[in-house]
Amino acid sequence: MIVYPAIDIRGGRCVRLVEGDFDRETAFDADPADAAGRWHAAGAEWLHVVDLDGAVMGAPVNTEAIRRIRDTVPIPIQLGGGLRSEEHVVAAFDLGVDRVVLGTAALRTPQLVARIAARWSDRLAVGLDARDGRLAANGWLDQTDAAVEDVAARLRRAGV
Repeated sequence: MIVYPAIDIRGGRCVRLVEGDFDRETAFDADPADAAGRWHAAGAEWLHVVDLDGAVMGAPVNTEAIRRIRDTVPIPIQLGGGLRSEEHVVAAFDLGVDRVVLGTAALRTPQLVARIAARWSDRLAVGLDARDGRLAANGWLDQTDAAVEDVAARLRRAGV
């Protein structure tokens, strides 16, 4: 089993949101690279990094913090948050990210997910955030009517 410690980035800082609520935030580190270094020292085999600002804005925002994390630790990094185009995915790989995690894009643009899965299936994951069996999007800000099971089945057929 691999445990994926999460580093959520908002405003360039390492934070935790309670149930995705941006009004219930706890800040942990001014520099997320410090958290990454501690996770690595504790034996983490992977890091799960989320650009929370990117998730809300629909495009990567905290690329400099992600670059510092990549420069700090030698372990693989998976990145989610705001990756809504093939260009965003390529830019993440150019930063040295090992795997991308699509969320909102998996709901809104299934053809994009299919293209990315066809090109980088071994470097793609999809995160499905849900409340009461229905998916949330845009960094938990939008609750959808999409059922988790239906979307998961569609993604599997698309090659995820």
